[in-house]
Amino acid sequence: MFIGYVILGVFVGFVSGFFGIGGGAVVVPAMILLGYDIKYAIGVSIMQMVFSSIFGSFVNLRSKMLDLRSALVLGLGGFCGALSSGFIVSHFSSKFLLGALITAQIINLTKLLTSPIEPKGEQNSSQILLFLIGLITGAVAISVGIGGSVFVMPALIGFLNYDIKKAVSTGLFFVVFSSTAGFISLASHGLVHYEIGVAIGLGSLLGVYFGVKTSHAIDKKKQKYWMVALITTILVITIRKFLIA
Repeated sequence: MFIGYVILGVFVGFVSGFFGIGGGAVVVPAMILLGYDIKYAIGVSIMQMVFSSIFGSFVNLRSKMLDLRSALVLGLGGFCGALSSGFIVSHFSSKFLLGALITAQIINLTKLLTSPIEPKGEQNSSQILLFLIGLITGAVAISVGIGGSVFVMPALIGFLNYDIKKAVSTGLFFVVFSSTAGFISLASHGLVHYEIGVAIGLGSLLGVYFGVKTSHAIDKKKQKYWMVALITTILVITIRKFLIA
């Protein structure tokens, strides 16, 4: 079964690198389908994000696709917000968390569909706005097993006029901070299966490399279409689990 989790990690890593997300939108539904409670699915999801986001961001930085200064401000906000995730997960029911995950996915899909492919106007470089976006996203997203990039990217594109490819690389770097803080918080509450998390995380290292490289090469419009298709599929799976839970 360890090999099976590694293979899952390769797929998750590719998705993470390609879309600039932590991969939790894939891991959480997959772990739920395998019979795990959502709280432990979230723990495994956050652990693998640490692997994929660090390596993926390194590849983006080497490729000069990442504005490190702005991303650090965003990431610091995410780290601070994510530290509350262990408390949130421990004090709310699995049904409530599933509902929150569905709501988050619907909001993300709506934002993605309404955001322009090319930015309109100059990029907003407000450090305060970047930190606040990170803070709120870190608290909410990590608590439902998502790295937060699925919230960050629409905000960067729709409100701060980021280019979609720059938003993808910044979103993945944000996950480094939010997932690290989330892992610390969830592990302290006993909500992490370490062996499974390591297996998926190791597999994700291979997948994220090819995902990032593919993201750099693909047409922006096609990248957006693939992102919409992925989120829609995951949303359907999560709603099904919510209805039968």
